[in-house]
Amino acid sequence: MVRAVELAARGAGTVLPNPVVGCVLLDAHGHTVGEGWHERAGGPHAEVNALRAAGDTARGATAVVTLEPCNHTGRTGPCSEALLAAGVTRVVVAVRDPWPTAAGGIERLRAAGVDVVLVTPALAAPAEDVNRVWLVATRLGRPFVTFKAGVTADGRVAAADGTSRWITSAESRADVHLLRSRVDTMMVGVGTVLADDPWLTVRDSDGMPIGPQPLRVVLDSVGRTPPGARVLDDAAETLVATAADFGGGLRVDPAAVLSELYRRGRRHVLLEGGPTLATAMLDDDLVDEMLCYTAPVVFGAGRMMLDGGRTATLVEARRAELREVRRCGPDVMLRYAFR
Repeated sequence: MVRAVELAARGAGTVLPNPVVGCVLLDAHGHTVGEGWHERAGGPHAEVNALRAAGDTARGATAVVTLEPCNHTGRTGPCSEALLAAGVTRVVVAVRDPWPTAAGGIERLRAAGVDVVLVTPALAAPAEDVNRVWLVATRLGRPFVTFKAGVTADGRVAAADGTSRWITSAESRADVHLLRSRVDTMMVGVGTVLADDPWLTVRDSDGMPIGPQPLRVVLDSVGRTPPGARVLDDAAETLVATAADFGGGLRVDPAAVLSELYRRGRRHVLLEGGPTLATAMLDDDLVDEMLCYTAPVVFGAGRMMLDGGRTATLVEARRAELREVRRCGPDVMLRYAFR
């Protein structure tokens, strides 16, 4: 299962709006005879790729998969039927499929006499984590939201004079562009547009746009985005969400924007907005994970990573779980999960 999770991770950034899935086929002696992962949306699923790699050795094998084999026909056929046709006799599953349309693979396999095993929660946890974007989006009916911030060691995103470029290192900025290449949507508030005039694009080391670009979303309640803003250039598609279209009141409703993005097939939002928007979305329980790129710099004054908010006591504080710690040059990246 550990290997299947590693394989699943290879599909990050290429399979959206579909899940990342990994599959390992073992013969009767426990030897690997085939491996596969879901490589791109619309392409063969992990089980099919593993079966192709195994060929005739798949007969009588055990399939170890990170997500319940699908049981429906979409752009590809049902993986449950592919496993049956190949003669697989045992299937080990980490996570049940929460999408009703595709669910039922376990029941179909068991009805055909296949031994299906669901792993323990401890073994399932890495499979949940690697596929967290699709699982949370499917369960909640809105995109998974990652809040990213580059901060000083004392939690500040700008100095007292407003300067913020660059707090973090070149290595951290390169890592962020890799992250941008793996999401399908980027979101900021109009305050960030007015203060920083960002492009919100995936760029190479020379600063040039590279590869498929995520949708850019600006939450702009009263339409203050300047016509000449970089975020409106032709490097990528942009949605300016106003209160008139999303909320009907004086302020744009982030939940309504997320619902519309999900309807449009968007599954992963990278929130790069300033402290005000991030705090508002945290207050509304709309942030699923937080990435903090922490630089070995101390300001002692300046704007904090979060600003305001409804939390008044320690009891009301939102608790997160530290899921990942990684060096980025002189900086440290911390990934916290709220679910």
